[in-house]
Amino acid sequence: MATRFAEPMTRLIDELRKLPGIGTRTAQRLAFHVLRSSNEDADALARAIRELKAHLRLCSTCNNITDVDPCTFCTSPTRNQAQICVIEEPTNIATIEKTRSYNGVYHVLHGTLSPIGGVGPEQLRIANLLTRLPNIDETILALSPTTEGEATSAYLAHELRRAKPTLKITRIATGVPAGSDIEYADEVTMTRALEGRRDF
Repeated sequence: MATRFAEPMTRLIDELRKLPGIGTRTAQRLAFHVLRSSNEDADALARAIRELKAHLRLCSTCNNITDVDPCTFCTSPTRNQAQICVIEEPTNIATIEKTRSYNGVYHVLHGTLSPIGGVGPEQLRIANLLTRLPNIDETILALSPTTEGEATSAYLAHELRRAKPTLKITRIATGVPAGSDIEYADEVTMTRALEGRRDF
């Protein structure tokens, strides 16, 4: 099959298609946008990508993406260093921080257990979570209420209790989202909503 575009364009489209959520058409639109951009804008994009790869790394304590190690959450004197919120991905931090209701530190697993996907405990960043336990009073499991998230939460709770029996382990409440109709809630969502009920 003949190539539809010049080789540099095809190469850029192929690279853009490797990004999550980017299909062939979107990759083509982005490639043509770059082509139409000024040289300065194209250089700025290329420079931003190079600097991202050169300067960002994982925090050696919590596995968050950072340009300083340890990250600013782990070294902040104003945060509760004895409370860890365990999350799946670095992007979850922004969601929690927006609430302005949590002032502890984080631990990023970089995924969840998924036997079908070939992700076991050794693929997740659990080992350095266990090393943090001597200074921790509470661990909050803030994983998605999916099959994988539930399995990961159960596994972590077991491992954390085994490593430190006195540790307080909690999980975020999940249930019916605000503004939605109970009629459309599935069984798991409704069960979690009932389990997470509180005094009114």
